[in-house]
Amino acid sequence: MSWTPDNIDRAILRLLRVDGRRPNSEIAQDVGLSPSACLRRIKILEDRGVIRGYTVITGPHEDDDRGVDILVQVTLDRQTDDYLSRFEHAVRQCPEVRECFLMTGDVDYWLRLRTESVAAYEAIHGEVLSRLPGVTRISSSFAMRDALRPRRQRR
Repeated sequence: MSWTPDNIDRAILRLLRVDGRRPNSEIAQDVGLSPSACLRRIKILEDRGVIRGYTVITGPHEDDDRGVDILVQVTLDRQTDDYLSRFEHAVRQCPEVRECFLMTGDVDYWLRLRTESVAAYEAIHGEVLSRLPGVTRISSSFAMRDALRPRRQRR
């Protein structure tokens, strides 16, 4: 039996994307359901894999200025489902990887890493990234600054 989310399910998903910790009672009120009916819908969305998990997105902190952002392009030997799955599973084990995108074009993946220093990235490059399944080429670029964050005044 085929199942697709309806308008209420999509409304629940929109609200959870904005705030995954929003109380069920508020979500239920916003979508016009009782809290128990809303909770049942969320459970169905989880069971069907529409909601695959919940996460925390951290904001900028003062100590972020001491870290280094690295954008990494990764090319794999092959683009089979097995290679992609093994690579993605391995990348999830590396806490310095903040984002990982499967891409079209010349490279297979774009990663964004955050490390405490260039030396720390060098260790991750040699001990983790270059040993990931199927990797044939890695190209790294270091961010000079986040152009969307206000610049600090130099003293």
